[in-house]
Amino acid sequence: MDTKVTIAGVELKNSVMTASGTFGSGMEYSDFVDLNRLGAIVTKGVANVPWSGNPTPRVTETPSGMLNAIGLQNPGIDVFIERDLEFLKQFNTPVIVNVCGHTVEEYLEVVERLADTNAAMLEINVSCPNVKQGAIAFGQKTEALFDITKRIKEIARQPIIMKLSPNVTDIAEMAKAAEAAGADAISLINTITGMKIDINRRKFVLANKTGGLSGPAIRPVAVRMVYQCAQAVKIPIIGMGGIATYEDALEFIMAGATAVSVGAVNFANPYATVEIVEGIEKYLKDTKTESLKELIGCVG
Repeated sequence: MDTKVTIAGVELKNSVMTASGTFGSGMEYSDFVDLNRLGAIVTKGVANVPWSGNPTPRVTETPSGMLNAIGLQNPGIDVFIERDLEFLKQFNTPVIVNVCGHTVEEYLEVVERLADTNAAMLEINVSCPNVKQGAIAFGQKTEALFDITKRIKEIARQPIIMKLSPNVTDIAEMAKAAEAAGADAISLINTITGMKIDINRRKFVLANKTGGLSGPAIRPVAVRMVYQCAQAVKIPIIGMGGIATYEDALEFIMAGATAVSVGAVNFANPYATVEIVEGIEKYLKDTKTESLKELIGCVG
């Protein structure tokens, strides 16, 4: 059985990777998961300087999911390179670094710093507020997405994955804008904006009022959006959103994703990623499917 897939020239031993923000930078889960078994490790988002994130409370459970308003807390690029990337050098697994920022210049600074590191690819989180455009997220306007993608591609040494926001009118149009600007791949979906209210305290549960909804509740939306984008663009797609089992992962692959990212379930089951890898391998064997590539977009 051939489980290998290739994204922008980078070969992955299988199609299962972690979702940014749910797996630390690998070190935190290395006692539970053999990181060499994963297709890729996607790190938590990193900015040009340390971010403290949003005030607490900033996480709450919901039916079949969770809301988070962490605010992309991270130690900044200096600590990240010295500590996290250095740790990941010992594994034979490609590292994908998630990059965040408030302005185009902040993104570019991080991309430049990562140029000569062991990062195999960069995933650009365009769901951050764009301060220069009145807090409109880069990922919510095609023009802003095109511009930031093009500018990052002009200086990046590694292939670029643009992580798309689902909080848009037409996800396919966003995918086409990223492709037109030179993106090597896209990943989707990021969290869906949600809210929870404590009726006894008559207050918002999250200090930020709103948060990002993730977990199984969003999976049908994510599968639909991956399918729509697969029909609209030719670049590879990394699918994510509520994946908890190998069956979930295969839905995304059959909808058109080349690979998948496993997120919120890591908090409930730290062994989930490897269990999904093994489940896909068993499925291929049981169905006498010689290559995973046969399944990519097979329902199209």
